[in-house]
Amino acid sequence: MSNLTDQSTPSYTLTPDEAAATADVTRELAAAYPSFGDAGLLRDLPRLAARLPLGVQRFLRDFKLGDRHGHVVIRGHDVDQQRIGPTPEHWRGRRRPGPEFPEELLLMLYAALLGEPFGWATQQDGHLVHDIFPIRRHENDQLGMGSKELLTWHTEDAFHPYRSDYLLLGALRNPDRVPTTVGELDLSSLSDDDIDILFQPRFHIAPDESHLPKNNTITSEEAARFATIQRMIDERPLGPLLYGSRQDPYMRLDPYFTSVPEDDTDARRAYDALYKVVDAGMREVVADQGDVLVIDNHRAVHGRLPFHPRYDGTDRWLKRVCVTADLRRSRPMRATAESRLLG
Repeated sequence: MSNLTDQSTPSYTLTPDEAAATADVTRELAAAYPSFGDAGLLRDLPRLAARLPLGVQRFLRDFKLGDRHGHVVIRGHDVDQQRIGPTPEHWRGRRRPGPEFPEELLLMLYAALLGEPFGWATQQDGHLVHDIFPIRRHENDQLGMGSKELLTWHTEDAFHPYRSDYLLLGALRNPDRVPTTVGELDLSSLSDDDIDILFQPRFHIAPDESHLPKNNTITSEEAARFATIQRMIDERPLGPLLYGSRQDPYMRLDPYFTSVPEDDTDARRAYDALYKVVDAGMREVVADQGDVLVIDNHRAVHGRLPFHPRYDGTDRWLKRVCVTADLRRSRPMRATAESRLLG
């Protein structure tokens, strides 16, 4: 992995006037809508997103329609550190919406320019906007809440057929400038034979632990959702790692949770070659306070370098929103509340 901070990430920096106008919009909406449980808010998101500065609207639309870059950054947002308060100790049991509701709304408005925001019933209790900050008991886990261990690069929810099309990460604070790692695919470094194999259903990706019952609050009516996740673990369905265009493929990767049948030596060779290519091209992107990192979940993988948490209210704190371009494809597995998708 490269130790150099990536200087080539396409970015848009708000002007001071644009930043002030954006902050005014999100504060106004935070006062007008009670929470993300308000169906009117979810309905109105595309209309409300039209109030964002025209420049950033065009930037995100160009990113989506161009389908060329795996990630972009929007910089220059104002985040009132006194208002949002200290970095929490845990996401569970927090009052919602919290004082950072305007920053959550900002991500939802950006999401509406790319598609439809959604949440998993099996992840962070089905909330539409997730918290990412260090939790002591997860220090060494492969979770966004980890810290001291490298978070291995991955496609978000790579195991799931209805995984995100886009992922938004908004930095409320990042005092130690902890980098997010981002990587894209250099197809020219793979042989034709290996590419053919990687398009075939010869690989198993298990659900990550954020979708397991031990990391969620389970009600009796949601138990079936977690049973679906368990079946994915037990039945070990095989799938491809590359898909789409043979000349310009999309990726579905999560090395930490991937396995290859022991007797499939060709698949193991192709997988190892793919891993080396992606790993060699990884770059570090620092999302500073107020930055929003937007990831195309088909074109880029992401992870996080290890860091030493403080647990004193000043630790790195991000917000995460998953975005789908087409809610219809997941209709059989979607929850009724807050447009959530089921695990």
